Amino acid sequence: MARRIAGLSGFRRYGLAVAAGAAAALSMPPLNLWPMLFVAFPVFLLLLESGKGSGFGPGWAFGSGYFALAFHWIGFAFLIDAATYLWMMPFMLGALAGGMALYWGLAAVVAKRLGVAGLPLVLFLAVALGTAEWLRGHLLTGFPWAAPGLAADGMGGLAQLASVTGMTGLSVLIVLWAGLPSVLLSGSRTPKLIAAALLALLPLAWGFGALRLDQARGDLVPGVALRIVQPNIGQEQKWRESNARNIFDTLKSLSMAPTPEYPEGIGGATHVIWPESAVPFLIDESQFAKTELTPMLGGRTVLITGSIRRDPETADGAGRKVHNSIIVFDGEAQPVARYDKWRLVPGGEFLPFESLLEPLGFRRVVTVPGSFAAGPGPRTIAVPGAPSAAMLVCYEAIFPHDLIDSTQRPGFIVNVTNDGWFGRSTGPYQHLAQTRLRAIEQGLPVVRAANTGISAVIDPYGRYAKRLPLMAQGVIDSGLPVALAVTLYGRWGDLTALFLVIILTAGAVIGRQQLRTS
Repeated sequence: MARRIAGLSGFRRYGLAVAAGAAAALSMPPLNLWPMLFVAFPVFLLLLESGKGSGFGPGWAFGSGYFALAFHWIGFAFLIDAATYLWMMPFMLGALAGGMALYWGLAAVVAKRLGVAGLPLVLFLAVALGTAEWLRGHLLTGFPWAAPGLAADGMGGLAQLASVTGMTGLSVLIVLWAGLPSVLLSGSRTPKLIAAALLALLPLAWGFGALRLDQARGDLVPGVALRIVQPNIGQEQKWRESNARNIFDTLKSLSMAPTPEYPEGIGGATHVIWPESAVPFLIDESQFAKTELTPMLGGRTVLITGSIRRDPETADGAGRKVHNSIIVFDGEAQPVARYDKWRLVPGGEFLPFESLLEPLGFRRVVTVPGSFAAGPGPRTIAVPGAPSAAMLVCYEAIFPHDLIDSTQRPGFIVNVTNDGWFGRSTGPYQHLAQTRLRAIEQGLPVVRAANTGISAVIDPYGRYAKRLPLMAQGVIDSGLPVALAVTLYGRWGDLTALFLVIILTAGAVIGRQQLRTS
């Protein structure tokens, strides 16, 4: 079979590379078919090693197959208003998948040029692809969704390694381990022994995670009683002005409802959390909202809600900036803190190359009374009656870096989102899994409120204390898990991944020299 794969040419060769990339994407949540990685990467390495070109073509084709399947859920957003946006879907999805695959194509060029063949090629590919993933998360605003390291979500205790290496380090290691079977199935005795030793690190890392979880505690912050509200408002209904009253009433009703945990209803909760852009109006400017929230909160319960917010009017009459925000209201329904989203969604909250694309008919998927403006960056927000919190709006949770204010470590993370754009696709599951990895990386609990799901309370080990299923209406009543001491990744960030890259690069260089002299 290896000889037949190596002998492929033309469309068959690139078609197999695309298929192998799509197979690798099956490792992503919710399928979590991570064993497919150990089939897909050896096939790709065989194509890369046997090809005569630079390696860019197979690398780009492999990445295109991977990202096309991993990102297919984005297409659901264009179906919300199909008459307006459906024609844009193939262009946007094709450009996104093909654009992200450029990183993998360039990584393949580097790996093939430096790695030659065998074990050095596997080592250089892990280093090059890990570096490409780091760049993908930083350049042009960054979009690190569906990094190979996310496969750890379905690999049990292995996900705990994120507390040391972060997402980038996980991606390096998973690509390394997935590629090593290609060395075990061919090559001389010494590379096989080294490959077997490196592959043995996988169960050891898994065991480290299992031991960490076995020793985990489940302490709760005293005096904090959370209620997370998941209203399950369909995206096609969410921004209709005529639905404002009904949406607000639904949120209030769920917030006040008695449950087995809080028989007295909202009186049992110290903090209520509503999802991203919870209501289709400016809640902090609405007098009727304040009038109705005041008796609901009863002078004791704090409301944390996602909301569209406008800056105050300026004396010169300049346009008021609009923000996608989180607003904290005290028990008297007075806004006491706010956080403005600073990582805006390309094509959603802003249109890249707007001056070029708008004349062609392209538009932002999200429309607001003005233009979305970015906030100042990660901040630690004081929350009355609870530890201070890092706030994340929607897809800000997919970024491992610049997640929290490094000068003031919070006690927990609040993530509000509206995944209603993506229906019952894989998107909400992948979004949740990436948020879970942020908890493990930082050693901080995450409180997540999602409009249509999946809402959850996640402890600092990444364990789900409670969660609501997708497309369900209801509440989560829960305590707040206690944060851990700062993790190694929380202290050093991606320097831990850099250390790993340096070690593997040194090993690859030594292996290449031995290969040339043998």
